[in-house]
Amino acid sequence: MNSCLDLAKSYLKALEDGVTGDELAAFFSSDVVQEEFPNRLTPNGAQRDLASLLEGAVRGKQIIQQQRYELVNAVEDNQTVALEVNWSATLAVPIGNLPIGGEMRARFAMFIEFQDGKIVRQRNNDCFYPW
Repeated sequence: MNSCLDLAKSYLKALEDGVTGDELAAFFSSDVVQEEFPNRLTPNGAQRDLASLLEGAVRGKQIIQQQRYELVNAVEDNQTVALEVNWSATLAVPIGNLPIGGEMRARFAMFIEFQDGKIVRQRNNDCFYPW
């Protein structure tokens, strides 16, 4: 059986590969809650359910050409994994002063809780580099 850290790494790889639909849904419990704390792109933060997460993945493919998740550090404690991630994306649309093809970068702190091998809760602190 995979550890929660192995599952989290597989999840990051799936996000990086741009998977959507059932392939992405397979990582989550049906009652998953994802919370994104306020940041430059989401100033008021956000709370998402499974449908919102899946819709966001499809919408994201219209905004970015590709993305990369570089795992910097990880801590696993029982059913919870804390990840420190360098994220970068090549833009498909301009954002701020970044042109199409420009690179957006951020440092993520992600806290993922698992139950029965599925993500039940995810909290993100996303710190975007200036653009």
